Amino acid sequence: MGIDAITQQAYADFSRARGKEMLAQIQNFLNTDRNKLLSFHEVKDILKPKNEVYMGNQTVPIKLIAGSEGRYHDFNKYFLPRKEHLRNRWQRVDEAHIKDIVLPPILLYEIGGVYFVRDGNHRVSVAKMQGVEFIDAEVISLTTEINIKPSMTTDDLRDALTAYEKNIFYGETLFGDLTDYWKLDFSSPGRYDVIYNHILVHKYYLNEDIEEEIHFNNALVSWYNNVYNPVITIIREQWLLANFPGRTEADLYVWIIKHWDFLKKKYGTYSLAKAAGDFSNKYGQNQGRFLRFLTLLIGRIFRKK
Repeated sequence: MGIDAITQQAYADFSRARGKEMLAQIQNFLNTDRNKLLSFHEVKDILKPKNEVYMGNQTVPIKLIAGSEGRYHDFNKYFLPRKEHLRNRWQRVDEAHIKDIVLPPILLYEIGGVYFVRDGNHRVSVAKMQGVEFIDAEVISLTTEINIKPSMTTDDLRDALTAYEKNIFYGETLFGDLTDYWKLDFSSPGRYDVIYNHILVHKYYLNEDIEEEIHFNNALVSWYNNVYNPVITIIREQWLLANFPGRTEADLYVWIIKHWDFLKKKYGTYSLAKAAGDFSNKYGQNQGRFLRFLTLLIGRIFRKK
């Protein structure tokens, strides 16, 4: 193939890649996150890996490359180019591929079983477009307990981490066995530690009135019955969850307890039910109020019958 023919082929390849990317935008216009390339720094911030290990040169499956360190805005989830200004560099890499020129290994981070590009985004993009299955890479691995799938979004990662934290919390505290309550669910990670600390604080206050150290299990059950359940009862009686779409009762428990503590420090004695209502009025959405009104109205109609 002549030089002009190679240049024309690379030009056509990039145009085809841009066409595929625009089609992917249309297909995912209702859920744009599904079309976004994962940001390594955002994933690292979510998972908080503990250490890095240099793994050296490896042959890596391209289908497991899920994100980028610095060019996640330039390519979509499938490493298709999102911007026209990428054409020149992309075409040069594609021309090298057509000519069978061997390029240096790309640089990757590995975390959770998938890879993020440190250097070599255009090479990954061209390789994917050309149907290449493996690529040579120099790899640094970061340790995490969470398994990542290439199709995941950052929201999927947060859900996976939250589920992992729940399993750890339930396993270490025997929470479900002791309370027979298996729905202590949160909408985002990092809150099971808050619950654990609440139980420890409750245990501290219980120990103030007795000489013998109370067992953690007993403190947990006491906290569940005397602290958590009363808040959940108020949340249900006031239909507060309707004001916070996508959130859970446990989310509201944490926020209401914090808000209640703030109000007590500001005003002195303050009822829990009033604090819950105040929190909902300040931070909730109006749709929930309408839903509560509608429910009460329906209830009155049926009671009259």
